[in-house]
Amino acid sequence: MLIEIFQDTVCPWCRIGKANLFKALGQWQGEDVQIRWRTFLLDDTLPAEGVPFREHMADKFGGRVDLDQMFGSVTNAGAAAGVHFDFSKVTRMPNTRLSNQLIVIASDALKEPVIERVNKAYFEEGLDTAKLDVLLDVAEKAGMDREDTRRQLEAGAGIQQIEQDIAFARQAGITGVPFVVLNGKFAVSGAQPPEQFVRALEHAAANS
Repeated sequence: MLIEIFQDTVCPWCRIGKANLFKALGQWQGEDVQIRWRTFLLDDTLPAEGVPFREHMADKFGGRVDLDQMFGSVTNAGAAAGVHFDFSKVTRMPNTRLSNQLIVIASDALKEPVIERVNKAYFEEGLDTAKLDVLLDVAEKAGMDREDTRRQLEAGAGIQQIEQDIAFARQAGITGVPFVVLNGKFAVSGAQPPEQFVRALEHAAANS
């Protein structure tokens, strides 16, 4: 079964959804699965250096929500899924093209560990994941060669795949993430609980 996961590296619900999906896969006893990570840029208009995080979030929601209450809700949902968030450390909203490039150029075996380390760097350590050196640290810790990764990122490796993913998502009408597509036909939108992902896997297996 092919599982395509559309996500962005600054999306907390993508991290929660990933954790829940992987819990579901741990329970899954059906056919083998192949995971394909796809890029979805939540805001590609951000400058390369990013913008202040809380100001950006306040502008995005127009003062309609209590940011601390919202971050608390996300933190609690993350804890239930087994992942940690510390929004008190997050100071920048980065442009995520470079971090998504890193995921694209990582080998299939390293993509999920790279995603998790990017998420941890951003959501737990408050690091600016638009900075090349931060991403090179992430890559090295995940098992990638630092200098080879630097050369690839500086040469623009992965950009073409990102553009293809963006075009595919636009054509498919995908407007938010996380968004999971099973066998190219069945969609699961949002950070669903593990049992919902299990039901979706069973449905896709029975109808493919």
